[in-house]
Amino acid sequence: MTNGLKIARTGRGWSQDRLVYEIRRFAEQRLLDIASAASLKTYVSEWENGRRTVTDRYASILRPLLGVTDSELRGVADVEELQADGYADLLSRIDAAGSLSESLVPSFLAQTELLRTMDRQMGAAGLVDQMTGHLAAMEDALTFAVLPGVRKPIAAALAGASTLAAWQALDAGAVDRAWRRYEVAKKAAQDADSPLYLAHAMGEQAYVLAEAGRPQLAIELAREAQRVHPERQSPRLRAWLAATEAELCATAGYEPEARAALDRATSLLPDDGELRDADMLSIFLNTDHLARWRGNVLVKLGDASAMEELYTSLTGADASFVRANSGLHCDLTQAHLARGELEDARVHLQQARLLANRTGSVRYRRRVELLTGRL
Repeated sequence: MTNGLKIARTGRGWSQDRLVYEIRRFAEQRLLDIASAASLKTYVSEWENGRRTVTDRYASILRPLLGVTDSELRGVADVEELQADGYADLLSRIDAAGSLSESLVPSFLAQTELLRTMDRQMGAAGLVDQMTGHLAAMEDALTFAVLPGVRKPIAAALAGASTLAAWQALDAGAVDRAWRRYEVAKKAAQDADSPLYLAHAMGEQAYVLAEAGRPQLAIELAREAQRVHPERQSPRLRAWLAATEAELCATAGYEPEARAALDRATSLLPDDGELRDADMLSIFLNTDHLARWRGNVLVKLGDASAMEELYTSLTGADASFVRANSGLHCDLTQAHLARGELEDARVHLQQARLLANRTGSVRYRRRVELLTGRL
């Protein structure tokens, strides 16, 4: 409990006073009755040093504020119920999974799509409870689905949702949760016999390794993802995986490899005007998105042409991709810093900070702070 709350708070760059302020603002917006600011300041201190237990009422506020699960907040493991004689309940669940699978899967997919849209526009932190419950429902359904024909569609839905949840966890700074969610996604993709979802989960999981300080292992994982039944991968997915490799290589300073992977992504991406594949809804990638990605790679390589790519992307940026636009402004900040254009860098850095704060992105806040140190 102590480390969970403190780590989540400091990961956002908040002081205890700032956390108290955010708790009160959250409660006022929802007309919740909570303690005074002075009392909350004492509560926060005692929660963090283990002298007071976080009650359910305050846990329901802290989870969406900090983007953590209940077990991460309290520092306790989930405990499964034990039943002395559970055969009747087991058979009931198996029967339900078999009879409801056809109606459940579209509902699962629709809920994932809603959560994906909310995440894109509002950030992941406030969705932690909804996402945790959503995944639990799918994992429960898969656990009690017996035959492959019933399991596969549920597993595919779980693979997509778990990858989304993992990316959200990474954005919130919950690295262990992100890794475990990717492992769930990979296992579900294998259960679904879906190389698309498996490759996508591996590609995103590579970012966890890169940010943990294992860039070479991250690149190798991204390349392995491209070898997962490439004949069954869609062109858009293959382009996405190549762009992922390009970014990871650029981050590691491997310029020739980064440029080759970027060229491959450009040649693979279908010029069909579509943003997503019908069978791979987890990926958003068209020529505009790839142009932004190309700018990101080029700025990491110190290429002066990055500036033109980034400003072109900014002009056509979709405002609903709030977190991605924070990254775009970070890239522009870095590009201007490389040219010694400090005032322009400050303008974009301020915009990046506002968008990162709006979505509660710990990941982009860290990048903002690193860039701030260079001004």
